Amino acid sequence: MTAARRVCAAVLVGVAAFGPPFEAARAADPAAGKARAQQVCAVCHGALGLSTVPDAPNLAAQPEIYLAAQLRAFRSGERRHEVMNVIAKPLTDDDIDNLAAWFTSIRVEARPPS
Repeated sequence: MTAARRVCAAVLVGVAAFGPPFEAARAADPAAGKARAQQVCAVCHGALGLSTVPDAPNLAAQPEIYLAAQLRAFRSGERRHEVMNVIAKPLTDDDIDNLAAWFTSIRVEARPPS
């Protein structure tokens, strides 16, 4: 087994061990996330999760688990960013799950340069 396959296998085992939280994330409401995103995310990250400012990342099509984890880390202060810590502080777990579901649901197409 290659090193990459061992890492993938370890990640899958870890994900399987945490089944219930991931089940809750799948029950999130992308429509509610879209509405909330217009209130708290769109100014910097764009209405469709495509950044409108140079130092804000694109959120569209990012993995749901990643987005939720980063928002929770900003909310708790574990991850520091002057603006994001303030924005994430009042978000509920449902808000975070819904936002992650919304941004994950957006499809982005990547093309290599011609």
